[in-house]
Amino acid sequence: MSSGNNCQPQSLTKPALGEKEAMELVDRVFGLKVSWIRPLPSYDDQNFHVRVSRNKGAAEGADEYVLKITNSEDSQEPDLIEVQTQAMMFLSAEGFPSATPCLTKDGNIMSLEAGDMGPGNKKYMVRLLTYLPGVPVAKIPTNAQILYEIGKLAASLDKALSEKFHHPSVKSLHRGQFIWNLANVPLLDQYIYALGQNKYREVVEQVIEQFKGKIIPKLSSFRACINHGDLNDHNILVDSSSASLENPQYRVSGILDFGDMSYGYYVFEVAIAIMYMMIESPDPLSVGGHVLAGFESVVPLTGEERGALFLLVSGRFSQSLVIAAHTALLYPENKEYLMITAKTGWKHLMTMSEVGQEAVEKTWFETAAAYTNRAPA
Repeated sequence: MSSGNNCQPQSLTKPALGEKEAMELVDRVFGLKVSWIRPLPSYDDQNFHVRVSRNKGAAEGADEYVLKITNSEDSQEPDLIEVQTQAMMFLSAEGFPSATPCLTKDGNIMSLEAGDMGPGNKKYMVRLLTYLPGVPVAKIPTNAQILYEIGKLAASLDKALSEKFHHPSVKSLHRGQFIWNLANVPLLDQYIYALGQNKYREVVEQVIEQFKGKIIPKLSSFRACINHGDLNDHNILVDSSSASLENPQYRVSGILDFGDMSYGYYVFEVAIAIMYMMIESPDPLSVGGHVLAGFESVVPLTGEERGALFLLVSGRFSQSLVIAAHTALLYPENKEYLMITAKTGWKHLMTMSEVGQEAVEKTWFETAAAYTNRAPA
């Protein structure tokens, strides 16, 4: 979701291909003829949904792909992009609904390309990933069943990556000052000016100070793992697994955008998932219990990890809202996409602050406890 470590202006880093240039790129790099193309929204990379036409006798394969052109800053870290892509391939082989790359004409999973893709003499890493079916969670009325499944998915994904995924460059996932790692909430101090002076800023400042005092000292007691880091309501695709209109059942059909992968902690992933599942919910404070129950069906949290959840969720809200406000100032033409979370995010963060940690935790933990002796509703 984010560019690099330091929130550079997107106008300096984001690719800007036209559709014709993108079609030519697919032909030149991957040897495929595009028959249909349309742009997809992206935070700071550039994505296109493409359909390719195959000649008779051509190798079998997918016909729909996402052309992903990574921003120029992140493109300077090929080891990191390599690890993210290999992780997607690993997860797909493990049965997760993850995209896999189409190889270039040279047999590689990605290619560093120069050209007229933006201001200056920039280079951009290009990949062609299989297109995954389904609709984003943001587009459906969520229920307890899919929230539980998303929590379960978050834990299963991190567990598989942490226990079974091996790669020579996996150390590149130790990303230090990466602004979207949940451990780096204190780094928001340098971007908080973007909020101006108001009640929202006061709440975020409280979250940052509490985070410094209550979360940072406890990090060493949390169980470490590899985090996807961005299981938001637009990065999880679902399709219906039942015909019932009254009680629809969903299954996860796609996991998108591994650009925020980094070493973190199991409790980070569940906090991030809870925060994003709250965004579109008509009853946001109830969401956490269902997601937590699903997560704990795979990875039960320790007492200390549970005690950190409220502040971690508040911290992720703060990250999303502050960084979006900062980036929108720098890149106003992409403001509508950047501020998706802000539409309801501020309301939810303020509600959490007003209701307080004790009451919110009571709701979450009682809901999760109700799952102990029954399957999800």
